[in-house]
Amino acid sequence: MTPRNFIAAAVVCAVAALPLLRAATPTEEHIARVEDGLQKPNRLKGSPAEPMKLAARMEHYKVAGVSVAVIHAGRVEWARGYGQRDVESGAPVTAETLFQAASLSKGVAATVAMRLVEQGKLSLDEDVNATLRSWKVPDNEFTQTEKVTLRRLLSHSAGLTVHGFPGYAQGAAVPALVELLDGKPPANTAAVRVTTAPGSGFSYSGGGYEVMQLLLEDVTGRRFEDLARELILDPLGMKLSAYEQPLGEERAQCGERVSRRRQGDRGALAHLSGEDRSRAVDHAERAGALGDGDPEAGQGAEGRNGEDDADQGPGRLRAGHRAR
Repeated sequence: MTPRNFIAAAVVCAVAALPLLRAATPTEEHIARVEDGLQKPNRLKGSPAEPMKLAARMEHYKVAGVSVAVIHAGRVEWARGYGQRDVESGAPVTAETLFQAASLSKGVAATVAMRLVEQGKLSLDEDVNATLRSWKVPDNEFTQTEKVTLRRLLSHSAGLTVHGFPGYAQGAAVPALVELLDGKPPANTAAVRVTTAPGSGFSYSGGGYEVMQLLLEDVTGRRFEDLARELILDPLGMKLSAYEQPLGEERAQCGERVSRRRQGDRGALAHLSGEDRSRAVDHAERAGALGDGDPEAGQGAEGRNGEDDADQGPGRLRAGHRAR
């Protein structure tokens, strides 16, 4: 074969192979942006971008497993797991792996409450002490004029204490909900009390969501986890997600072990309204179903007719938090 013929044959082969070198699809590009193009939260204007790989960030923070679900154009575009869900067996994280969702669960819990408001069983603006039976929010100088209401509980503006709860080791005594609210043993947190005037401003309070849980249970006579299953989780197809402590056998097999090993084996949380076990894709599907993924789907928490945000309801739920 002459050199000219050899070159011509090589060109023909290269042209024939071009269809195999297809361009990446939009979804593949979006996945690559997460896997290979993470950005720092803040960057000086004009400074170059310094993309980081997800795997490198996991190694940097000693995170064994991560679950990612991405909403695009109002729907879950893709979901993947990375790393290990069990650091002993090496079992991988998948899109089906359950993670401890922490305070991401509060959005779902708030929606449970709002379903009961929609059904006329709860009022957003009534003093919760008018409905609570098992326990009452102790009155003091801060509640003489303004009262703790469901709207204020959901929006962290009820003036209540206890930011969050560290949880309890597996096998340790776990307080009843009323014991938790009063800070009585075996509770490992202080009593939930009003320390600023309700409605006067925002102050994050996991304790407020425990009051909300008790309110829902007192009004309905049912367990919070059952209400969540009936009103939100099942209708949205979140079949594996649950507000259960401990998890049932089926869900426990899908759960992660990495966080418990890194947190002193704290597997059981105190109470349920601010905590569930869930797949990242479940929370993404929930957000899309409620309009969070659609930029045209109504207003968010801002700009409600000029009213004071500190005393408003939960607004639209948000997605995009990392699974924990």
